[in-house]
Amino acid sequence: MTEEKIIQGCIDEQKAAQQYLYETYSPKMYFVCLRYARHASEAQDMLQDGFIKVFDNIGAFKFNGSFEGWIRRIIVNTALNYCRKSSFKHEKLGIEDYQDKIVQSKAVSNLGEKELLALIQKLPDGYRVVFNLYVIEGFSHREIGEMLDITESTSRSQLAKSRKWMQNELEKLKITSHV
Repeated sequence: MTEEKIIQGCIDEQKAAQQYLYETYSPKMYFVCLRYARHASEAQDMLQDGFIKVFDNIGAFKFNGSFEGWIRRIIVNTALNYCRKSSFKHEKLGIEDYQDKIVQSKAVSNLGEKELLALIQKLPDGYRVVFNLYVIEGFSHREIGEMLDITESTSRSQLAKSRKWMQNELEKLKITSHV
């Protein structure tokens, strides 16, 4: 089945096309949701709401660029909406008690995918969102600021604090002493 036929089938509300699209893209998109969510059930909710938006708006896809990228953007925006609903803006933003510790790049590369995901999920909400948008999704601080209605400097600060937090967690896991 070609991408065009899948999309047209979804526009025509054909269950087989909708199921094929969901089964094809949901595993990758679930992983995206897991990076923003605090736990698996929240990621499932994000994924389901995101795919409802995909199906509701599939007629708007203009075949300019990647279809998977279009779906991913909807999923990320859905995840961000969940994060906005949570009170991450009200959490304590400072972690001045964390000491600056150098973590060798090998330390992170020695982590498995599950361990890295678990570490990202443990980040405080505000840190996790900025970390994902900047490090994983590749958005600039200006773009992140616009998406989250924060300043560029707040985005930079949240990223720096998320890195310090992760360094502290890696130190706790004694990963730095094994590289």
